[in-house]
This record gives sequence, C-alpha cells and structure tokens, in this order.
Amino acid sequence: MEIKELTQTEQKLQHVDLVKGDFTRMEASHIIGALIDQKINFHKIQRLQHWEGNHDCETRDLDGRIAELEEQKRLAREFLSNQNQSGCVFNIKGTLEIQVKHPAYSTNNHSAN
Repeated sequence: MEIKELTQTEQKLQHVDLVKGDFTRMEASHIIGALIDQKINFHKIQRLQHWEGNHDCETRDLDGRIAELEEQKRLAREFLSNQNQSGCVFNIKGTLEIQVKHPAYSTNNHSAN
C-alpha cells in the first residue's frame, strides 16, 4: 500500500455544474423534481439500511431530512406554478461544491463531526 503525502498543488475543492441553463416550466419542474426525488430516495435507502442493522435504531435525523426535501420540492413546484407569464423561462443554476475534509483527531478525542 502506498501512502501519498498531500502537496500544495493537490485540489481540495471541486465544483460540479449539475444544472445550468434556461428551461420551460415543464422542464424546470421535471429537473427539480427528479433531483430532489433522487436525494429523498438516497435517504430512504440509508434509513432502511440502518433499520436492517438494528430494528430499534433512531431514524429521526433521516426522517427530518426527508421531510425537509419533500417540503422544498412542494415549494419549488408552487413557485413554478405561480409564474403565470406566458412564454417565461426559468434559469436554473445548480452547482455542487465538493470539499475534502479530514477529521481532526487527537489522542484524547477520536470523535468525528
């Protein structure tokens, strides 16, 4: 196994332009709904995996995140449907920011946030 030391030139932050452009109401609704649905499904799978490992596990955090995402999806659809101007387009910018984080370990505290 090779241990690689980080150098100054290694990238620790990456941006991914996931969505960028102008869309019709129907396209915007589909894109936003599909992205949020994927994230909801991710958390539902996590919740199921936790439950399979321990039927008494606490899923309050995952349940809360799922509820937040469902509410955001509802608000986005409401926003789109309230724009009654004929022929309007919706500019959507969705950038993921990925940052490398290393947990801070000490000899006294081994917990990671």
